[in-house]
Amino acid sequence: MQCAVLLSRNIILFISTLKVVAPRPSSSRLARRFGSGNLTFSAKMETNLEIESAFRGLIDTNKIVIFSKTTCPFCKKVKNIFNQLQENYHALELDNYPAEKTSQMQDVLKDMTGQRTVPNVFINKQHVGGCTDTEQALADGTLFDRLEGTFNTYDYDYIVIGGGSGGLASAKEASSYGRKVACCDLVLPSPQGTSWGLGGTCVNVGCIPKKLMHKAALMGEDIEDSAYFGWTTDNKRHSWEEMVTNIQDYIKSLNFKYRTDLKKKEVTYYNAYAKFVDKHTLNLYNKEGNFMKTITGQNFLLAMGCRPVYPDFPGARDLCISSDDVFSLKEPPGKTLIIGASYIALETAGFLVGLGFDVTVMVRSILLRGFDQDIANKIGETLEAHGVKFVPKHVPESVTKNGENLLVRAKSLSDGSEYIDTFKTVFLAIGREPCTTGIGLENLNVKFQESSTRIEVNEFSQTSVRNIFAVGDVVEEKLQLTPVAIQAGKLLAKRLYGKGKALFDYNHVPTTVFTPLEYGCVGYSEEDAMKKFPDQIEVYHLHFQPLEWDLNKRNKNKSYGKLICLKSEQERVVGFHYLGPNAGEITQGFALALKLGAKKDDFNNLIGIHPTCAEIFTTMTITKASGKPAEAGGC
Repeated sequence: MQCAVLLSRNIILFISTLKVVAPRPSSSRLARRFGSGNLTFSAKMETNLEIESAFRGLIDTNKIVIFSKTTCPFCKKVKNIFNQLQENYHALELDNYPAEKTSQMQDVLKDMTGQRTVPNVFINKQHVGGCTDTEQALADGTLFDRLEGTFNTYDYDYIVIGGGSGGLASAKEASSYGRKVACCDLVLPSPQGTSWGLGGTCVNVGCIPKKLMHKAALMGEDIEDSAYFGWTTDNKRHSWEEMVTNIQDYIKSLNFKYRTDLKKKEVTYYNAYAKFVDKHTLNLYNKEGNFMKTITGQNFLLAMGCRPVYPDFPGARDLCISSDDVFSLKEPPGKTLIIGASYIALETAGFLVGLGFDVTVMVRSILLRGFDQDIANKIGETLEAHGVKFVPKHVPESVTKNGENLLVRAKSLSDGSEYIDTFKTVFLAIGREPCTTGIGLENLNVKFQESSTRIEVNEFSQTSVRNIFAVGDVVEEKLQLTPVAIQAGKLLAKRLYGKGKALFDYNHVPTTVFTPLEYGCVGYSEEDAMKKFPDQIEVYHLHFQPLEWDLNKRNKNKSYGKLICLKSEQERVVGFHYLGPNAGEITQGFALALKLGAKKDDFNNLIGIHPTCAEIFTTMTITKASGKPAEAGGC
C-alpha cells in the first residue's frame, strides 16, 4: 500500500490500537524483511569501524532499519507500528549474535546515535530513536514526513491560528510538553469599526460581557424586590456609560493576562493575520494588510472562531450593530430592535429590557432553534412578561436613516403586509459564520462541510490535511461553546505531544441561556428524544416558585423543571431541563449525573437541600402522559 495509507485520518491515535506482539511474517517475508544477520555481519568484522561501516550500508540501502532484539517488547511494539502501516523494514536482531558481539554492536550504535538501547530506528537514513520516539513521531505526524522523505526542521512544532479560548488552551498545553509553539491572532474590525484584544469572542464580545450585563439587569430586579424585604431604595438609577466602562476595563485586564500567560508558557505571540502558503508555511500580515514575515510549522490548529452574519438588505452593514459592538457602545442603545431569535438575541433582549430600554424582537420562525421548544416558548412568554415585544414571522427589508433614528421596514411572512417602525438601535443576531475564508485553506484541499464554510474534522479533530487540525466554532456540526473548544484543544495537544489518547465526548455537554429566567440543559430535548427513541420516552415535569420570589409574586409559577427518561433502560435520564434562577450552577452538577448514566430512581433517592430550586428534581412524580397539573405544592 502506498503513501495514501499513511494519510489515514484516524492515525493520530493509532498507538492505542496497536498490539504488543507483531504478526509473524511468512518465511519468505522473514528473509526479505529481516535479512540473514550472520551473512551480513560475520565474525570477521572485529573492529567497531567495520561494524559501523556495515551498519551504514544497511541504513543507506533500506528505507526503514530497526536495530532490535527478538525478546524485547519495545522492539515488538515498533515493528507492530510498521506492520500496521504496511511498511517494509529491515530488522537486525542483535541477540542472534554472541553476547560479546551484541555488546560491541550496541557500543557502535551509541557512537553513531548517542543511544545504546534497542529498538534503534532509522528511516530514510535519518535516526528516529527508540520506541518512545517512534510512538511520539506517529502521534505528532512526523513519522509520516520521515516515511515520505519530507521531514524537515520547522520554525515551530505547533502553530495555532486564533487567539480565542480553544486556541490559547491548546497552545499552552502543547508548550507544557516542551514543544515550540506560536499563536497568531488579529481581530478584523466589525462593520461599525469595533475590534478587541487577545482572548477571542467569549472574553471580549461574548460570555464575559454578556454575563456581566445580565447580572446588571438582575440587580435591577433585586433592587425592586428589596422593598418586600424591608429595604428602602430611593432614586434608582442606572448608568450605561459607567457599566460599559467598568466591563471594558475588566476585559482589557483579561487581554493583558492572556498575553502574560503566553509569555510565561513560552508561546510566541504574533498579533498578525495568517495565510497559508502551503501546508507547512504561513505568511503573516499586520492590521493594515502589509506583509510582516513568513513562518513554518509542523502541525497547525485552526481555531479562528466565528463572527456575526450580516444579511444583504440595505443598511444592514453600515447602520446595524451586532454582538461585536453592543458591549462597548459608548451611548445607551435606547429603543432597540433585535432581529433574530437565537440565544444571543434573547439574552440581549433580556438584559436590555432589564436595564430599562424599550426592546422589540423580530422573529422569522421559532425561538431558540435547536433547543427544547417547550422551554423556548416559556422563555418567550417570560420575556413578554418582562416587557419585550415580539414581531413574529417577519423579515427585515431595509434599514435607513431617519434623523437621529433608524427607520425599519419589514415584511410579514404570513400575509405579506409591511411593518414599519423607528428605532435608535438595530441589533442583528441572525447567526454566526466561521472565519475560514481568505486564509488559504482552499489551496490546501481542506474539506468543508457541504454548502458551508465550516471545516470537516474526524473524531481526532483532524482535517482532511494530515497536519492541520481544527476545534471550536469553525468545526462543522459541533457545539459552539467555549468550554467545548477549550477541552477539545487541550485533548488535541495531549494526543499530539503528551501521549494522551482521550477523545472529546460531545455527549452530555451542559449549557445555559442567560435570559431573565435562566435556562440550563444537558442531553436530549424532548423533540429529539421522541425522534431518537420513539415510544420509549417518559417525561417528568414540574412548575415551581423559588422561595425568594414568593414575597413579591414575581414570575409566579414560571420556573420549570423537566426530566426526559428512557423507559427501556429503567428510566435512565437522557434529558435535563431547568428554567429558573441560577440555571448554570444547578445544571452543572446534574450534568454529571447524566454523564454517569443516572436513572430516575437515582434522582428520587437523592435527598434534596431545602429550600432550594434544585430540590424539585428529587421529588418529581408528575408525568406529561398523566395529564395532571404540574404546579408545585408546598413543603
